[in-house]
Amino acid sequence: MPNRSGNDRGQTIPIYVAVVGGLLFLAFAYFAVAQAAATRNGAQSAADAAALAAAQDVRDELFDGFTRSIGKDESWTDWLLGDGAEGTGGAAAAQLAGENDADLTGFAPTEVNGYPAFRADVETRYTSGKSIVPGTDRPAKAHATAVIEPRCNASPEGDSPELIEFDCKGEHWQINPKKFIDGDLPEAKDLFSVYLAE
Repeated sequence: MPNRSGNDRGQTIPIYVAVVGGLLFLAFAYFAVAQAAATRNGAQSAADAAALAAAQDVRDELFDGFTRSIGKDESWTDWLLGDGAEGTGGAAAAQLAGENDADLTGFAPTEVNGYPAFRADVETRYTSGKSIVPGTDRPAKAHATAVIEPRCNASPEGDSPELIEFDCKGEHWQINPKKFIDGDLPEAKDLFSVYLAE
């Protein structure tokens, strides 16, 4: 009688090899996709950090201009409302992109809803590595835009002509320009919100 079990084993081996090969291919494909996604996430994190760094740098300039103008001229209202900054934050954006292992490939001051904003474009210095999925072995690109939104409304004509008065999200500030010290002032984050545009 013919040996049927031997024939069955011979027919089963190619099927087993094909199934295992298919599973290995899917595993490598999923791994490559996950690696590519991680690279894209890294690029987006770098872009977010670069845009926020630029906005915070300019916010600090606005705050410094505001504090310098108190008691000297009426330009404090311009600084308070987000006008007058000469810097663009480009150097800060490039630095933060580099710290996140990416290069700043594009940068531009812009506006979002009438507020100063800064767009940063980056490209990672790394790739997800070679894989069986075409197109994954290349740097990832991303962009982000950060906004500076003034939190205050200037009141150049308050109850007392000797005081500088302004309101910041419900908090009223009164500063005597002849007597104030740095501790009497709000912080930069009290005057301006910095956030990523959606």
